[in-house]
Amino acid sequence: METALYEPVKRFLEAAGYVVKGEVGSCDLVGIAEGEVPLVVVCELKQSFNLELILQAVDRQTHSDEVWIAARTSLRGKGRESDRRFRDVRRRLGLGMLGVGSDTIEVFVSPVAPLPRKNARKRIRLVEEHRRRKGDPTSGGSTRKPIMTAYRQQALACAAALRDGPLRPRDLKSTTPIAAKILLHNVYGWFDRIDRGVYALNSAGQQALERWPAGTWSDRPSAPP
Repeated sequence: METALYEPVKRFLEAAGYVVKGEVGSCDLVGIAEGEVPLVVVCELKQSFNLELILQAVDRQTHSDEVWIAARTSLRGKGRESDRRFRDVRRRLGLGMLGVGSDTIEVFVSPVAPLPRKNARKRIRLVEEHRRRKGDPTSGGSTRKPIMTAYRQQALACAAALRDGPLRPRDLKSTTPIAAKILLHNVYGWFDRIDRGVYALNSAGQQALERWPAGTWSDRPSAPP
């Protein structure tokens, strides 16, 4: 699965100076190098190099500074990574190309070609989501389980605060500044309004807290079993 590629690619980009997190803004992997203007790099992961991977990467170019594609290298050396025409297409599109082996990462193409016009709004959303998210709770390439977004993390923090009894939104401001919005919209169906401006945690919220341990949504580690 693509998640098996995530850790080696993450280490590769971290060695280049990026802070890397998975599944940010629909991107498999986002790395940010902080500065006066943050440098944003995106990498899309697939088990093999194919057209869908290229299409995803081209879409990401509008809201990042650098885009890479990464896939498992062929055991016999006859995969797309060995096709000169395929590498030439990457160069013309300005996409970097990484091959992930059993214990190595090989740079086949660097993203040096000119990039398309940037989408400033999507870029800002990537940076904001990356900064708000606590830790790195979701491996890049995940497709079969909900993504632990910054919003979900804050909703879980509200749920944890309500575990001991009903509260008002203002009581949760120290937990999360957007507690009132989270409780009002109740996107995940975890909260019940039991009185005017008073909310309680319901059974769905209890189940969510059991499903996601504290270490996935807060800075403190999960409690030991």
